[in-house]
Amino acid sequence: MRAMKRPVLSLSRAVGRATSGARVLPSFLIAGAQRCGTTSLYRALAQHPLLLKPVLHKGVHYFDVAYWRGLSWYQGHFPLRVSAALLGHRYGARAQAFESSPYYLFHPLAGERIATGLPGVKLIVLVRDPVERACSAHAHELARGYEEESHFEYAIELEARRLAGAEDLLRESPYALHHSHRHHAYLARGRYADQLDRLEPLIGRDRILVLDSHRFFQEPEQVYDRVLEFLGVPHLGYPVFERHNGRSLPRPVPRVLGQALRDHFEAYDARLVRWLGGEPSWRR
Repeated sequence: MRAMKRPVLSLSRAVGRATSGARVLPSFLIAGAQRCGTTSLYRALAQHPLLLKPVLHKGVHYFDVAYWRGLSWYQGHFPLRVSAALLGHRYGARAQAFESSPYYLFHPLAGERIATGLPGVKLIVLVRDPVERACSAHAHELARGYEEESHFEYAIELEARRLAGAEDLLRESPYALHHSHRHHAYLARGRYADQLDRLEPLIGRDRILVLDSHRFFQEPEQVYDRVLEFLGVPHLGYPVFERHNGRSLPRPVPRVLGQALRDHFEAYDARLVRWLGGEPSWRR
């Protein structure tokens, strides 16, 4: 099946690039965080007739790992302007394209690139209990074959060494890739406040919406309403809300380690209050 899909994807990308000038660019991005419900939100929003997903797949990953390909390559992934215009005429409001690439939040250059390539774009960021997120990310990377250390505790111990110098490398060599920065940042990706503070002067506080993913799964209608208000999109009924890419954890985190990790994240979690408008759900 994969072998059959490759020629189709290659052809679609070629057509997209050839017609990129006739295509829309995204009005908003789901920028992260990894393992925080981004796929579930993406699929809920994609059911709205005025919110247009990429032609090929959920995450284009242009502003993090494919920036060397150029903006026309990126634009080629989105629907045609004429299609967006027809939808806008039908529903009486502007259609908006979007994509979801959770590495955008963490990559040190993605924010600057987004601000340059998509001036005026809005960002949606989901956050969850960072201890749960770290465990889920480890199980996810292990299952995909990007992690060889099966014990979460040891993977955490290895993280600082694995990530040493990664940000400097990515800044000094803008097209470089760093495997551990993308796949082994279990604690670092959960320091959400640092990543949001980096984005704020580049994008603007009023164009960044931060959502508590626990609340999204508990009260999807309310969070969905908030997203549509943020985007300025009319409400046309509720989509089917489903949980995607959930992964059960192989074993519970030992109590002592769990408490140590909560202590580690405490100061970072406290700084989320101004982004969420209240305490994160996992601190209540």
